[in-house]
Amino acid sequence: MNIRRSAAALAAATVVLGAAVPAVAVTPSPTPSVAIPDGLYGTTDPTYDGVWRQSLALLAQRTTGVTPADRAVAWLAGQQCASGAFAAFRADTAKACDAKLMVDTNSTAAAVQALAALGGHRTATEKAVGWLKSVQNADGGWGYTPGGASDANSTSVVAGALAAAGEKTSEVRKGGKSSYDALLKLSITCDIGPDGGAFAYQPDKKGALAANADATAAGVLGVLGKGFVTTAGKTSAPPTCDSATAGTPSGLARNGAAHLAAAVLGAGYLKSALPGAEDQPDYGNTADAVVALAAQGATEQAKKPLAWLEQNSAAWAKQSGPAAYAQLIFAAHAMGADPRHFGGADLVAQLDATGPTPQATAKATDQSVDADADADADKKDDSDSGYGVWWIVGVFLVAGIGIGFLISVRGRKRQP
Repeated sequence: MNIRRSAAALAAATVVLGAAVPAVAVTPSPTPSVAIPDGLYGTTDPTYDGVWRQSLALLAQRTTGVTPADRAVAWLAGQQCASGAFAAFRADTAKACDAKLMVDTNSTAAAVQALAALGGHRTATEKAVGWLKSVQNADGGWGYTPGGASDANSTSVVAGALAAAGEKTSEVRKGGKSSYDALLKLSITCDIGPDGGAFAYQPDKKGALAANADATAAGVLGVLGKGFVTTAGKTSAPPTCDSATAGTPSGLARNGAAHLAAAVLGAGYLKSALPGAEDQPDYGNTADAVVALAAQGATEQAKKPLAWLEQNSAAWAKQSGPAAYAQLIFAAHAMGADPRHFGGADLVAQLDATGPTPQATAKATDQSVDADADADADKKDDSDSGYGVWWIVGVFLVAGIGIGFLISVRGRKRQP
């Protein structure tokens, strides 16, 4: 979920002229082209990531026992279109969504995860889930935009949203295919050298798969039916890649975790490799990798990258904003660490300071709430909240020219 997303982040992309393009990290514009709405977290231009970063921020607050400001929740809920879908950002919510507005699966799925965790938004989440089901591809997956080719990041963030809304991901099918089937097709077999076990974002024009760290972290969560917020799975032996086990979600997740564990074994972090640029630490993807490793049960392998983030992520998070703080909180939460004492920083307070003052803040981590355990909260609340119903930028390539529009962050990666 690159503070990109990713993400995560999740990563977004589209297919133009038959070319599949993964999401890339984009530096937020220092001068917003639109006024920053009241209630929105962050001060950078929300055009491409408003709903994404707000969703992650509110979800991170909920996870740490913080009760968000009413106007922050109202802003997110008010971004929804009548169809149930969300766009990255709607400056004028008084104007109905039309065909010119680009709605996307990533913003919609992130909003579902946040609103489901907050509770009291059953109508909104049901409409959003209904829309997501309506745009599922025949291979069982999802693309960033309706009709776009399935990619690992979009498929995984939607799977997380379905689970958060109480759906069984294995039963949400199109043409007999589920999200697992789509992710299986994007997984690299264990006999392909160092890339074995990884997930690709999408196949290239020739159908070949290339390992993508953001997509791999997202894919592990996707096949496990986990969202952004999760707790550590049952600890087991160090994950190893075994193609014979790829026929099950747990086996496919273990293969992906094995690839991530090997990738962070040396330096303790993942690197971002952009064409023409020197490799640099990828903080967002590293945070996503921690969450994925923990979810699979590889907590020992997640300790080193988590420690690296504690010591090195402060400047990145401060520059990147709400979604980055959220990704770090998700990583700490997945490992049972205290986000209020993260390398000497209070991530919760830093996140809270980027937007409206919360209604209430838990004073200790033992008051935090596991969003996974509350995924069915809306089922116990048939009333709507009364609210009107990352920078995510996908990349279009036309004749070799990139035009920015995202999705982490993952993929993912990686982490606003």
